[in-house]
Amino acid sequence: MKDILVFLLMGIVIYVVYRVAMKEPILPWKESTNKKSKYKVKSKKQSKNIVPLDKEPEIFQDLLKDIKEIDNHMIRHHDDTFVLISEVDPVNYFLLSDAEQEAIDVVFERWLAQISYNVKFYFQNRYIDLYEPIESMQKNMNEADDLHENAAHFGKSLVEELQKWQQIAPRYETKRYLIFVYKVNVNDIKAEDADELEIKIVEKAFAELYRRFNTAKSQLRKARMDVQLLTGEGILDVLYHTFNRRKAVKNRFKDFGVMEMLAQYVTADQDDTRIQLVKEAIDSEFNEHDESENEKEKAS
Repeated sequence: MKDILVFLLMGIVIYVVYRVAMKEPILPWKESTNKKSKYKVKSKKQSKNIVPLDKEPEIFQDLLKDIKEIDNHMIRHHDDTFVLISEVDPVNYFLLSDAEQEAIDVVFERWLAQISYNVKFYFQNRYIDLYEPIESMQKNMNEADDLHENAAHFGKSLVEELQKWQQIAPRYETKRYLIFVYKVNVNDIKAEDADELEIKIVEKAFAELYRRFNTAKSQLRKARMDVQLLTGEGILDVLYHTFNRRKAVKNRFKDFGVMEMLAQYVTADQDDTRIQLVKEAIDSEFNEHDESENEKEKAS
């Protein structure tokens, strides 16, 4: 009996020494202050690394600052800085051999070495939109007259599964863009009036940016990368997906044009009487303006 008590006391002493050395509470049902501090530190680190999904990229905070208009396939700022955006269709680099990869690296490095102007790279992650493939499948099934009943049933179930898959488990695709920036020095342009100056500013900016775009297109073509110029509508599409990442799948940008939501004026079906009244109101407004101008000329 004494031996058992001795071993029990030795075990208790060893346990106490071990808990004190590990800076743990002697009573096991009490929480460790050391563990609490560790958990707090981890939560702080994780909170710093969390980036909101719809956070605006800093690159567009600069590009859209003091923006004047989007016209002539360019973004224009008030200080006559113009921005041209082109989309790059990449090559599947990792499926190529070592020699082919080396050739692509040499072409890309050569292009970077020969440019001396501002070029920005922008990568945009979008939700994969299966609307067009699904629409094409439905169209083919509706137009097929000799489609077997089992094949039609399979196609219908496949379309339904694709729609559910897109909603439940969305996937991403990466779009790659080159952004060219150029500021026009107005003092170097000679013009007789403001209208001519405006035309020359836009022409000079587009000529310079288009030259840079062609240089990138011709060089990257050798590396099996296709570069395409974005029009004004393409620029709006990029900006729309940038600031409406979640909504872009449901409210598709391509549907806006079909639904006439990009029109400068609100349009709707009107009867002939209302159209005639609007025309008369416009004509009377112009007539009043002309009469006031004539009176000013006579008075002067």
